[in-house]
Amino acid sequence: MSVNKMTVAAFLLRRLKEAGCDDIFGVPGDFVLGFFNEILTSEIRYIGTCNELNAAYAADCYARIKGIGALSTTYNVGELSAINGVAGSYAESVPVVKITGVPATRFYRNQPLLHHTLGDYQASLKMFSHVTVTQTILDNAETAATEIDRVLTACLKHSAPVYIGVPSDMVFTKIDVPSTPFTRPKLSKSDPGALNEAILEALNLLHHARRPIFIPGIEIIRHNLHKEFKDLLQASGIPYATMMLSKCIVDEDHPQFIGLYAGDRSRKYVRERVEGSDCLMIFGEKLTDFNTGGFSARMDWRSTIEVFYDTVRVMFHVYNNVYIHDFMRELIQKISFRQPSGLDIKKATDGCVHRGIVPYDPVPDAALTMNRVFHRMAHFFREGSIVIAETGASLFSAAEVLMPKGTTFVGQTFYGSIGYTLGACLGACIAAPNRKVYLFIGDGSFQVTCQDLSTMIRYGCKPTVFLVNNDGYTIERVIVDRIYNDIQPWKYHKLVDVFGGGRSFDCKTEKELEESLEIAAQDENLNQLVFIELHLDRFDCNDALKRAGIAMAMNNRLLGDAAEKEEAQKRFESLKSDLSEASFSVMPSMDG
Repeated sequence: MSVNKMTVAAFLLRRLKEAGCDDIFGVPGDFVLGFFNEILTSEIRYIGTCNELNAAYAADCYARIKGIGALSTTYNVGELSAINGVAGSYAESVPVVKITGVPATRFYRNQPLLHHTLGDYQASLKMFSHVTVTQTILDNAETAATEIDRVLTACLKHSAPVYIGVPSDMVFTKIDVPSTPFTRPKLSKSDPGALNEAILEALNLLHHARRPIFIPGIEIIRHNLHKEFKDLLQASGIPYATMMLSKCIVDEDHPQFIGLYAGDRSRKYVRERVEGSDCLMIFGEKLTDFNTGGFSARMDWRSTIEVFYDTVRVMFHVYNNVYIHDFMRELIQKISFRQPSGLDIKKATDGCVHRGIVPYDPVPDAALTMNRVFHRMAHFFREGSIVIAETGASLFSAAEVLMPKGTTFVGQTFYGSIGYTLGACLGACIAAPNRKVYLFIGDGSFQVTCQDLSTMIRYGCKPTVFLVNNDGYTIERVIVDRIYNDIQPWKYHKLVDVFGGGRSFDCKTEKELEESLEIAAQDENLNQLVFIELHLDRFDCNDALKRAGIAMAMNNRLLGDAAEKEEAQKRFESLKSDLSEASFSVMPSMDG
């Protein structure tokens, strides 16, 4: 293999570009300035954010769209501001490259009390070792090139964050580098015998099942197996449901899609169809509390098949070294087709809570409600868009919208870091400048990360941002309502002018919302951000979130006396009995 000479920084940037990363998010600091100077002369664009946490959030969503993302900060004070965002990427299996400008190698050897240090120069590396799959400090010219390739390969292979430290005196060090371009890691091969046995046992269970169903999960998304899953649907005729973390894994108008499954928080038919299945096949999903309706999912493991990245479990038999891509491709070839008419399929297009085919007629003087707003959104979203919803009232409501074709849905359903979606919106806009991006974020979350609204304006991003002003932390209020859930009210829509550009609206009624949406639709080609502030009641959220709140209050022992516990239990049972096929009215009461 022929070799060339390049600087450490130039080679790292070349490899990132070859891996599919066209932009790096970051905040400057003295230890990383040399690396940043190299970015400015490379083919990768530098996107400066207002803080390191938002850089991490942006890189996360960028990676969800593009397949890999990157952020760069200075040592300790910068990277430790970003570590929470990287931890979210680790929790939700997102391939992000964290690059840190670290002190020069001589300081690493002598460890003086240099600014930004903690005494132990390895402290931050140790911290990141818990939220990345592999780490390296490029302090050796002989191994730097191979270390860069090793770490980037691990990032893509495992779909998880990695950490690269670049000493300030190594940035411009010339090293021998391969002339061949970076190639994505080859798919691991399954053990043939284990794969064959797993397929045979799975097929046997499927063959005898009368009500089989699939639940595709996050590993299908992260390992880009959408086509394989669609081929499996076509080959089998079997219906499927998704959990919240994997919403929009396939277009939601698919005739075999029955809706969102979240344990007791599901629509009645979806819950009964999933839990009544005599062969439930789950493909790489994380069975988190939000995904499973507070662990209320009732799955009979005697008739369940779980397919993970490198393991398959059929009932109580575990097959190691069987990879999800091999298993799916073998299953596609060997599964028998079932006529969907005999599989009790009620399409989501006929039952989902918020559907564009259900008419929406605005009631001009009616106050805004979450239910009505998201029913309107079912008519407003464009095909091929990106919809981002903050954990809380926005996420739980957006999850009930039947999304149009080609939609990518982003919600940090597992890690749930407050304010994630503001940075994520920036990342989505940079990753897909030609796709429409919609953001739904609550006022409390917005106050945590709002600065990078200005970054969107700076770089010409044009999302439509819906600020849900419900007077504080509604997701916490439904757990327990105390004064710490209150926040200082802002005139949020005026921040667009403060930050330097865009169009904003302040909406309290359905008439005002309708007028703002009409103008927003006109502005989509005018290269500007649209910001719509929605005023809603502080307890306005759907039943699924209310039930989640009651469950979290009980689990965390936040209910005080016996009377409070009894009242919470009554509310829980009332909500449980009310959840049905027609759980939510799409018309407001006439008195507003």
